[in-house]
Amino acid sequence: MDKGGAGKGSGRRWYSPEFKAEAVREVLDGPRPVSRVSVEIGVDEGTLRRWVQLERRRRVGDPDAVAPMAHGGDAASDAARIRELERELREARQEADFLKKAAGLLRPRPSVSERYELIDGEKARFPLALMCRALEVSRSGYYAWRARPASATVERRRDLQVEIYEIFYAVGRMRYGYRRVHQMLRRRGIEAGPELVRGLMRELGLLPLQRRPWRRTTIADPDAEATPDLVARRFAAEHVGQVMVGDITYIRTWEGWVYLATVIDCATKMVLGYATAEHMRAGLVIDALSMAVRNHRIPADAVFHSDRGSQYTSAEYRKVLTAHGIRPSMGKRGVCWDNAMAESFNAVIKNELIYPTEYQTRKHAERDIAAYIELFYNCQRLHSGIGYATPLEAYREKQANLTLAA
Repeated sequence: MDKGGAGKGSGRRWYSPEFKAEAVREVLDGPRPVSRVSVEIGVDEGTLRRWVQLERRRRVGDPDAVAPMAHGGDAASDAARIRELERELREARQEADFLKKAAGLLRPRPSVSERYELIDGEKARFPLALMCRALEVSRSGYYAWRARPASATVERRRDLQVEIYEIFYAVGRMRYGYRRVHQMLRRRGIEAGPELVRGLMRELGLLPLQRRPWRRTTIADPDAEATPDLVARRFAAEHVGQVMVGDITYIRTWEGWVYLATVIDCATKMVLGYATAEHMRAGLVIDALSMAVRNHRIPADAVFHSDRGSQYTSAEYRKVLTAHGIRPSMGKRGVCWDNAMAESFNAVIKNELIYPTEYQTRKHAERDIAAYIELFYNCQRLHSGIGYATPLEAYREKQANLTLAA
């Protein structure tokens, strides 16, 4: 089975320019190393490292990317003073963060064991001396408490909590509920019932981001020609690109609105194409469809399903569909369930990415959306509609089966 990136061709690994750009940005602008990011997105470490090196060379050639030299004063002493201030600020922030964690424990006469348990749970994040000082316990007492033997059940629950905590934050990025956390544990070969996972998440206080109510945003075109519903709420297909769905959603920024159009594959649940813009004209949905056609093999007589928004009923958009041999399909006016798969994706990206974030600029929102789709939703997020696989895994399986059949 091909383990390369999703895209055109069979046998040779191929990655879209958009995917490469987001993968490199995840390394250069984020805290994780190449080795970690390459595993998460399913790209060979050497390949990702070459992309990063090329981007670094490009940035060096850009004078705006080089920090200006400091002028005046004793540079060495200034640098030492800055390092000292940074260290003090870091320690103050650590103590403040730890005291926030301990807020529920700082009630009249908490037991020593409770304080030790909090220290043990946070030892990976805060210095031991700082925590012992804040909770008024000794380090020797903490070490003695840790040396006591624990029961097998307690040890197993602790081990599970460590795995669950890491999956919730590092893998799911606070977006996974107990069902997806349970599936990730199974992938790691760890057996634990879903209700046990649910209970441990409750003990750890892990609450995934919650969805908000759906609001209608479609503006129908009353003069549009009649278009049949070829999908009839059957959002499934045998081959990649055979049936696709799409929709438009909006993102608020301080500079104004950003609009996102998507093209989603019904066979694999992968986002095949997307586009963002400051407007909702037909060009937005045309750009999203063009990306899907450019990066993936779309079979003849494919179907693209949407609502009856004026962008999808425009003559300009219909011309592009015809040029690529794609048949249009539309649900009834004002019935969101007829395009439920696309609406569901909009709800997911808003719940998991957009609502928790305050975007100052349109550029910030556009970059965040691209990274979410390319590096998380397509590559890492478990999808219940395909047996808790990722869209990329389902895509590769479909492409491999197609190659074998040929």
